[in-house]
Amino acid sequence: MASALANWIVDPKRNPLAKIHMKTLANRLSNFGLRYDDLHDPMYDLDVKEALNRLPKEVVDARHQRLKRAMDLSMKHDYLPEDLKVKRESAEREALGALPLYQRTLP
Repeated sequence: MASALANWIVDPKRNPLAKIHMKTLANRLSNFGLRYDDLHDPMYDLDVKEALNRLPKEVVDARHQRLKRAMDLSMKHDYLPEDLKVKRESAEREALGALPLYQRTLP
């Protein structure tokens, strides 16, 4: 019972307060050029490590570059200029040529 309650509290799909928190955090992260998914630590979660191993090298390198830039900006007590802020993830996926989720088919 307690674990089900804990899962409900932190799941943004089921808890509206968690969804608001996720949006607020994502907006604050964009000030440093990060995405919400960049917070996942591959040393803590083996599933994240495996997912990063399966991604193309360019995507992983871009993630590492965003993390380094965010640490640099944090040390300088500065924010990323407006023209360099991270685009919405869906727009970036479309720019890379990925189909929207509802248009994908299984092989």
